[in-house]
Amino acid sequence: MSTSQIALLASVQQFLDRQHGLYIDGAPCAAQSENRLTVWDPATGQAIATTADASPADVDRAVMSAWRAFVDRRWAGRTPADRERILLRFADLVEQHGEELAQLETLEQGKSIAISRAFEIGCTLNWMRYTAGLTTKISGRTLDVSIPFPQGARYQAWTKKEPVGVVAGIVPWNFPLMIGMWKVMPALAAGCSIVIKPSETTPLTLLRVAELATQAGIPDGVFNVVTGSGAGCGAALTAHPQVAKVSFTGSTATGKQIARVAADRLTRVTLELGGKNPAIVLKDADPSGLLRG
Repeated sequence: MSTSQIALLASVQQFLDRQHGLYIDGAPCAAQSENRLTVWDPATGQAIATTADASPADVDRAVMSAWRAFVDRRWAGRTPADRERILLRFADLVEQHGEELAQLETLEQGKSIAISRAFEIGCTLNWMRYTAGLTTKISGRTLDVSIPFPQGARYQAWTKKEPVGVVAGIVPWNFPLMIGMWKVMPALAAGCSIVIKPSETTPLTLLRVAELATQAGIPDGVFNVVTGSGAGCGAALTAHPQVAKVSFTGSTATGKQIARVAADRLTRVTLELGGKNPAIVLKDADPSGLLRG
């Protein structure tokens, strides 16, 4: 998408012109690291923005913000109905800013504006409202125990579902907003805090969405965004001792590394692994060799 094809909203241009940092404690903030990453428009090859390349110290600041927000129960301690109401308001704000987010997504990712509107906005909104409704439907179970006890005594077992703590979400480049919300919304519905790391090539929409989360009433520190490389920022995030759960979508090789790190601390992990490797098949290609990779 170029400005000759779609008229950019003024709010989109204003957002692109910012000096983007991180989003911690409910506000945009500068990174301690002075390193910058360039965001490119795949359609034109032109630079459209720069973002911070977060250092391990920056990641620690974000995780500790999320951890403090979880420990003092500013979000987890709210009633399920209250969390649901705020998350539905969050979805409403994403819908109100849908064209702005769709344009940002197309500019940084390269997909057509029609796909951004339909999938990144339309499908994301359906998911956000569905998971917001789950907030009031999280419950445990009460069971009669069938084991015989002396003198006719009977016991009862019960379960209670509680938020695990700080969730680290790592998002790929192909559907930054939609996959990002796949990770953010269940964590928030459960009462967790989250630190989300978008791909270094497509960080803009999640930085903007974090602002909408705060505007919706999600407390400071509950929704944080760090930007940077996978080797630096991502590795520091998944290895942080205060992270209780990692949700990663990306390559199989990186997923194996995350699983090894998580195993040392028994950190909960969800991995969606695969690859997006194109192949150009010419007439004289050997199909069997292509299928082998």
